[in-house]
Amino acid sequence: MTTNSSTGASWWTRSSTARLAGLVMLAAGLLVWQRVANSAEDAVRIPPPALDQKAPSAQSETAVFAGGCFWGVQGVFQHVRGVKQVTSGYAGGAAGTAQYETVSGGNTGHAESVQVTFDPAQVTYGKLLQVFFSVAHNPTQLNYQGPDHGTQYRSAVFPLSAEQRSIAQAYIAQLGKANAFKAPIVTRIEDYKAFYPAESYHQNFLTNHPAHPYIVINDLPKIGYLKQMFPDLYRNDPVLLKVAGS
Repeated sequence: MTTNSSTGASWWTRSSTARLAGLVMLAAGLLVWQRVANSAEDAVRIPPPALDQKAPSAQSETAVFAGGCFWGVQGVFQHVRGVKQVTSGYAGGAAGTAQYETVSGGNTGHAESVQVTFDPAQVTYGKLLQVFFSVAHNPTQLNYQGPDHGTQYRSAVFPLSAEQRSIAQAYIAQLGKANAFKAPIVTRIEDYKAFYPAESYHQNFLTNHPAHPYIVINDLPKIGYLKQMFPDLYRNDPVLLKVAGS
């Protein structure tokens, strides 16, 4: 995912030719499955947040998270009950640089992110954070996730309210005090400026390309972990983003 076609990307990483992802599959299939156990990020069982949302005053809220490649993070949250919509995109930089090829250079301030619209009566912001830290990514990896390296793959939370900021800060402190992970949490809490949806071919990528080597190795295991560790939150049919022209 970090390297592009001009630098000779290895076959299990993403590249800027993601539009052709569906063509990469069959020949590598068996080898890919053999490598899953050694390549996928392990999920970590962590306690729920001690501080969470109060009784919801709205039927719909929005959260923005960055945890490496947005393909997998979007895919995980699309399987969470109470989530209404998940969009892959960019946060942290300016509107003029919010495009995949530019963000991939690592100099825009953007992070590959997801915008999650959810019903707080069904799933709280704190629960979303628990899934984010436990299953969706590894919060101890500084400026990378798995094979993807660069600040565009950093771990970050972009609170959209003072309440979300307080919950995120308290939860990171709680997990740190409990030594929930083998290494310190490096997740940044950043000021929310804006969210810019990614190109249409990035949306619903996990569902649309379940046999893509990158998805098989890095992301499908996360869906299994979600089902195993959060059975009350897991839903089998993902809520997919409606993309123009699809």
